[in-house]
Order: sequence, then C-alpha cells, then structure tokens
Amino acid sequence: MTTLPRTLLLSAYRADSHAWWADWLQQALTDRHWEVLELPGRWFNWRIRGNPLSWLDQIDSAVDGADQVLATSMVDLATLRGLCPSLAQLPTLLYFHENQFAYPQTAQQQGSIEPQMIQLYAGLAADRLLFNSAWNQQSYLDGVEQLLARFPDEVPTGIPARLAARCSVIPVPIENLRPADGAQPRDQKLIVWNHRWEHDKAPERFAKALFALADQGVEFRLALLGPRPKAKPPALESIEARLGECIVANERLPRAEYVALLQRAGIVISTAEHEFQGLAMLEAVSAGATPLAPDHLVYPSQYPAHCLYPARDDAALADRLKQWLCNGPPPAPSVSAWLAEPLTAQWAAALQI
Repeated sequence: MTTLPRTLLLSAYRADSHAWWADWLQQALTDRHWEVLELPGRWFNWRIRGNPLSWLDQIDSAVDGADQVLATSMVDLATLRGLCPSLAQLPTLLYFHENQFAYPQTAQQQGSIEPQMIQLYAGLAADRLLFNSAWNQQSYLDGVEQLLARFPDEVPTGIPARLAARCSVIPVPIENLRPADGAQPRDQKLIVWNHRWEHDKAPERFAKALFALADQGVEFRLALLGPRPKAKPPALESIEARLGECIVANERLPRAEYVALLQRAGIVISTAEHEFQGLAMLEAVSAGATPLAPDHLVYPSQYPAHCLYPARDDAALADRLKQWLCNGPPPAPSVSAWLAEPLTAQWAAALQI
C-alpha cells in the first residue's frame, strides 16, 4: 500500500485569497495528505508577529509525520522553526500572497520595519520562495535590498541574490467564470468595483472619476461589491450620497449573486496603490468584464495597454471611462493563464518532494 506524502500547510491569515488558495490546493492536489494550521484573517499586526505563539501548543503534533511544509508569507517562519526544531528539518516552501516591502503603510505603521524583518528572516529560513506574480517577487527582492542598505553595519553581502536564487512564480488560480452562450446580455454601462474599501485600493480616486462623469452627464450604473470596514469609508459615503440612483448593488454578495453581476458587467475598475496579483480584477475579466487599471504594480503584466491608464491620473481615468461608456468598451482580454486548469500542474510540480 502506497503511503501518501504529508504536506503541512501553515496559513497565518485566512482571509479572501489566502482562504481560496488553501481550500483549492486541498481539493485540487489529492495525491497527498494535508495537515492544515490556520489563523483568522484579522488583527494583522498581532497575527504576523504572534502566529508562533498562537500555534505553540499545536505545532509539534502537526509536524509529526509531515514530509514538507508550505507556509504563507504571513508566517513568522524563523521564530516558528526556533520554537519547533523538528520543523526546521523539513523541506519548506514559503508562498508570498503579498510582501510587506511594497504594501502602502498607514500613518500608524509608518517607521515600523518589523513586518519586513519577519518576511526577510522567513525568506532566509525557507528552502524555496514562491510568489503569486513577478511583480510581487521583484518588489520583495528590491525591498530587501533597500532595507539592508539602511542598516549601519555588519550586514552580509549578497542576501538579495541568495534569495533570488530560490524564487519562482506560481499564481493563485481563478475560476473560469465566462457565462454560457445565450446568457443574459451584458450591460456595457455597468461598472463594477469589487475591491476592499481601504486606503491601499484608493477608492477616493474611483469616486473622483465617477463624479467627473456625472458632472458631464455620462450615463452609467454601479455595482459596489467589495468588502468594507464597519466604519463606512468617506469615498463610499460620498458615492452613495451623490450617485445613489446609479447604484444597482452595494454590498458583499453571496458567491452566486456576485458571479452573476460580474457576468453582466461591462467594465471593472481598479485604482489600487497596492496589488500583488489582483484576483478580484482577474475574476471579473474571466466573467467577461473589460478591465481598466493603472499602468503600475502587477497590471502591465496582465492586461494590454488599451486597458491601462496612467497611474494616479484621475483625469485620464475619467476620460478613458467616458470613451468606453459612450462608445462601448473593448472586448475583455484573455486571462486563461490564471485559470485553475493550467496552474494545477504547476502547483503539483512545485510540491514534488
């Protein structure tokens, strides 16, 4: 009887793409036994620093019998290995959904390098580093180099190159959401916003572009689908106040309803200041919506130039959006490279022991 290899999956922040990825891996790669330790996706600062403590009474038994470790970049891997020496004996892959070197900081986070140090040490502790995009990988390596240059002395040379030699890119997969032939006609004037209503997604830029269009009498409809904090963001409040009659949906919907709206929408917009893979945009494009995204971060590697506008140029965003709303958007580009089918084989190969 063949014994299946055992993979220990450590995910210190189960939210959105982290959760989808972890669940998909277990469903797609059934040639192994999965042991999973996860922590809820909340209290970021505590979670990134406190996960070794949270797992203190579980890690030894979880490691017992494991053949390899797959940890997310939220895991304080270096500390966890120190607390559980048997973990350090296992081949370890570190998966970066994000990196703290390229993540826009809030006013409260300014000056703190602790999250970056955790991810630097984790990268040095891991055998292989996997990233969900080339942009994520490069911004991590650039960030490490810039951080090390700030230190006064006793910094070993060649650390970025040492890390780069262990790096590769494998995205988080998306579902194929293309509607069936004969489905409901697409509403070319329906604009989707399906991002978090938080500072790193710059929703105020989205609002500013919409107000410019409304002032010019341009017709459009809005589906505001992204998760939002308990305290309603000012950008969302202002859109509700000024454009309430344009809104056809304004909440985080159940999955089936969410997909149905994506399959109806003509345009999906990003104004992000941070995006390492952009799963929300990729999903919408898979469903047939045409993306309009800034020409920075991960987007130039995903979408053709006519789907990009100059980053942080609110007037350019409004102008392109007006053209598409008045004349119809171009067809949605292919995102087949991010679908689960081709990526399953890549993930299976990466996890070969």
